[in-house]
Amino acid sequence: MIEGIFVEGLIFSIMVLGVLISYRILDLADLTCDGSFATGAAVATMCIVNGIGITVGLILAFLVGILCGMVTALIHTKLRIPGLLASILTMTMLYSVNLRILGNKANVPLLKVDTLYKLFPSAFPFVSSAVASLIGTIIIVLAVKILMDLFFRADLGLAIGALGGNEQMVVSQGMNPSLLKLIGLGISNGLIALSGGLLAQYQGFADANLGTGMVVQGLAAIMIGEFLFSSNRISLITLRAILGAIIYKGLMFFGRKYGYLIGITTNDFKLLTGILVIISLAVAKARSSASDAGAKKKALERTKRKGEANA
Repeated sequence: MIEGIFVEGLIFSIMVLGVLISYRILDLADLTCDGSFATGAAVATMCIVNGIGITVGLILAFLVGILCGMVTALIHTKLRIPGLLASILTMTMLYSVNLRILGNKANVPLLKVDTLYKLFPSAFPFVSSAVASLIGTIIIVLAVKILMDLFFRADLGLAIGALGGNEQMVVSQGMNPSLLKLIGLGISNGLIALSGGLLAQYQGFADANLGTGMVVQGLAAIMIGEFLFSSNRISLITLRAILGAIIYKGLMFFGRKYGYLIGITTNDFKLLTGILVIISLAVAKARSSASDAGAKKKALERTKRKGEANA
């Protein structure tokens, strides 16, 4: 049971890292996530079902996810359409695309073919199948985290981070913000699609509606992670996003298992997730205001002391 929570949380954390790039690093509301997550699941599933292979399926899921993000970026930058509307358009179009990829079926099972989570027990025969799946997922998530940390320490990653903070500064440095958005949203949705490809293998099927509500869940996980500790270091920012994803999935699990005691059903989870995000945003805003007020007070005190010393 506990292993299952951690496996699902870790798979989910790759999607949260993708949402982190668009929401926190690029400071852009991107709803493409709801479509690209299902696209990744569909691509990986059809590759496995048609014998193309698990590894190739995940690579293609990642690449197709990048393409989805780039479509949103191009609609936003080239057609001058607001980012939120551009992502909604892409998400809407992806529903039909996902159905096409799945062979005009809403659901495609993976029960009769080998998947990554059927191969993990043989790769780690010294532990139970649940622990083997956990070990395999940890290795994948660690690899993704390390690569993401390295990327955002490189010049290109730093430029993308600077774009979210101050676009005008990026322009003044001679960099193209449209290109940086293209790359940033591409990587973001590539990770989201990769997460979808892994989840489809873990749960044994791909569904055209698999990504519904994912962006809100991702935001909830990011907010939970930000309550754990504060940091501006990319390695700790990605770590808290991963921990937030695991905690979020744990909360959802215990809600499903014990929610009936206080009258909560699975139908209430989307409502509760939305409320959690609203509360988290309100608390974060209050914390930020308090921090700004404290910094202003300290600055005034330093000015006062300096004036007294000069007198």
